[in-house]
Amino acid sequence: NRRKKKGDSILENPSIPNPFPELCCSPFASVLSASLLPKATSRKKQVIKVYSEDDTSRALEVPSDITARDVCQLLILKNHYVDDHSWTLFEQLTHTGLGRPIEDHELVMEVQSNWVMEEETKLYFRKNYAKYEFFKNPVSFFPDHMISFPSETNAALSHSGILQMFLSSSTYPEIHGYLHAKEQGKKSWKKLYFLLRRSGLYFSTKGTSKEPRHLQFFCEFSNSDMYMSLTGKKISGAPTNYGFCFKPNKSGGTRDLKQLCADDEQSRTCWMTAIRLLKYGMQLYQNYMQPYQGRSGCSPLNITPMRSISENSLVAMDFSGHRSRIIENPTEALSVAVEEGLAWRRRGCLRLNSHGSPIAMSNMGMSIHRSQSWFHHKISREEAQRLILQHGLVDGVFLVRDSQSNPKTFVLSLSHGLKIKHFQIVPLEDDGKLFYTLDDGHTRFTDLIQLVEFYQLNKGVLPCKLQHYCARIAL
Repeated sequence: NRRKKKGDSILENPSIPNPFPELCCSPFASVLSASLLPKATSRKKQVIKVYSEDDTSRALEVPSDITARDVCQLLILKNHYVDDHSWTLFEQLTHTGLGRPIEDHELVMEVQSNWVMEEETKLYFRKNYAKYEFFKNPVSFFPDHMISFPSETNAALSHSGILQMFLSSSTYPEIHGYLHAKEQGKKSWKKLYFLLRRSGLYFSTKGTSKEPRHLQFFCEFSNSDMYMSLTGKKISGAPTNYGFCFKPNKSGGTRDLKQLCADDEQSRTCWMTAIRLLKYGMQLYQNYMQPYQGRSGCSPLNITPMRSISENSLVAMDFSGHRSRIIENPTEALSVAVEEGLAWRRRGCLRLNSHGSPIAMSNMGMSIHRSQSWFHHKISREEAQRLILQHGLVDGVFLVRDSQSNPKTFVLSLSHGLKIKHFQIVPLEDDGKLFYTLDDGHTRFTDLIQLVEFYQLNKGVLPCKLQHYCARIAL
């Protein structure tokens, strides 16, 4: 055997078998061979720009057939974010104040191909907790007074049954109710009775009549996209803040928009959810189920939400002795809870500084919250509502902000029951120490972090616990 000369390789000497053929490639080739990625080499690449909530942007070179979900997955990996299946790509039309979450299965290049030059349009990467919430909690999305069923449907359906009808190709529930419609080519709005059927959206020319001769076609959805109004009444002059519209693909601009607005958020949410289900059908359910494929307990259309621990099953425990015991006396349980709360508060009065030494909260209580993702410095009530709306009106979506009316106080803005509610956090001085409270001093906290952590575990005076915070995440 001759000595192997410098520069010889396994590939140049056929007598030596190559044990790892899939790893042998030139220095300029991909580590993965072309046979492992048959489509990757032939796919065209394009550059897209994606913005975050703080308006920083990132340019990405992506395949021309990439979906919105794949773009989100790419950004999650690049930024090391936790994937909780709520990340979404948004399309936002700046001049008209419109926006929509791009469905997970939509091709990003097809979305961009419908953009027009005169409209400044951006892609945003943000969380949308309400994206598939109607599969988990359908009762909030379809109020009884807005929905009716085909005559052949005998008994009243459960809400999961309603969803199955939406996803069926043979039957479809009818959504009906009043909406304000902007008259074409005019600034005026007219209140009309609308009906949503499988064939499209109609309005009645005679009160609430559903007779075919009184129904006039308004629009269908296969060649248009549905957007939510992000600016309320400001741009469109709508009679309410609950606007949405339909924009034909590759339209000439605002003159082609078909604009509507509802009287309240529950009505708008019902209309928009039903139209999404009508347009995409089972594709939405497949998008929803995709992250959970392969997990146990995920049978098809198992829509009823499952809870691992019931709040009613929680019991008070005493661990102070050699053996733990259940506290059955309600008075004793309340007393223990109060004492534990006081001890927790005392422990919270001390935090470690950068050198590991405890420092009094009085020195830093006014600023420690500024580093938290849920705190938004000096934003208005309207900006807070817009931010929560963009993250999805799911119970428990929240943020904390400075109060504009009182510079010394703060405001907790919280979504509950498809409404955004605002609670004032008041600073309270007692015996030379500063506390914060939501309930006139009955429950006191040494800083806003402690307050938020408490209400994430206990709803207290709030209508629900704090679940998801709104954050301005940089890319």
